[in-house]
Amino acid sequence: MSQALSKSPKHCGDKQGLRIKKHYKKIYAVFSTLSTAIICLIFVVWLILHPTKPQFSLKEADIYLLNLSGSNNLLNSSVQLTLLSKNPNQKVGIYYDELQVYAQYKGQQITVYTSLPPFYQGHEDSNLLTVSLIGNGLPVAPSFGYEVGRDQTAGRLILNIKVLGRLRWKVGTWVSGRYRVNVDCVAVMAFGPSLPSGPLSTRQGTRCSTTV
Repeated sequence: MSQALSKSPKHCGDKQGLRIKKHYKKIYAVFSTLSTAIICLIFVVWLILHPTKPQFSLKEADIYLLNLSGSNNLLNSSVQLTLLSKNPNQKVGIYYDELQVYAQYKGQQITVYTSLPPFYQGHEDSNLLTVSLIGNGLPVAPSFGYEVGRDQTAGRLILNIKVLGRLRWKVGTWVSGRYRVNVDCVAVMAFGPSLPSGPLSTRQGTRCSTTV
């Protein structure tokens, strides 16, 4: 008499579950391999193109007002400047986002932040950026007036122009995430008894330091 072999429902269920698990594992392996390949491709393209950080230079700066009001150490200031921004890359474009400019003297901020409109810079393109910086009633250190007077006696005033913001790289149709960019320009101005009857000016191109 032959013996019939039969599989229990539990055994069939376990086998079906193993098949489903193997199926999901295959999908996960394919997805992981594809994602890794895409990431490696982007990284290789990035290494080949090797984006160079943008270059900034200060073309002109004029101080029209630098005046302490009363004995409260509140400063009123007015600075006009022109910056040159250049993209040195041949195959990488740059989107500039949220750029803000302000002036600093002896480590003290002497104007409020002024925002620049976002813009795109193509391969090896350059842009002139004209900015008006204003400060009304800004609190400064008690030594501010003394420092300005000492620089006036020395005949030279050094001003720092700061640019803060974010940028994105563009390679073909691919656009990167946002990177912080910090720019520091130094303006050296001849400082005599002209202010406030006349502006302090510098029109010598000054290379700025840029950090991305």
